[in-house]
Amino acid sequence: MNTGRILAYIAAAILIFFGVLFIWATFSPEGRTGWLLIGLISVGLGMGLIWLARRALPPGDETEPRTLNIELSGDVNLETLKCQKCGGALSAENIKMLAGAPVVICPYCGTSYQLTEEPKW
Repeated sequence: MNTGRILAYIAAAILIFFGVLFIWATFSPEGRTGWLLIGLISVGLGMGLIWLARRALPPGDETEPRTLNIELSGDVNLETLKCQKCGGALSAENIKMLAGAPVVICPYCGTSYQLTEEPKW
């Protein structure tokens, strides 16, 4: 999240807070009807800032591809890696990172399971 978006959220929260206070004060015994208009404008501006902050993306966020390299400790021979369910041969393209763990997805039977490393001793 970039700094501009954070500042927009803070400003929106302040505008909405004071807008609600003005709307609430309108219905007090000393309230004035002009405060209702001020409160509605303030809440509207706050909602507009939230909408703009959520809509605006930092430059390059959507267009830049992201690559995640998986480094496994120990030797992994992918030619001998086979699906635990159907026995189909698996390759490096079948290993994906899900929730921070390497997961193998079999292209033949669709089975997915977490890749675990056996101890070397």
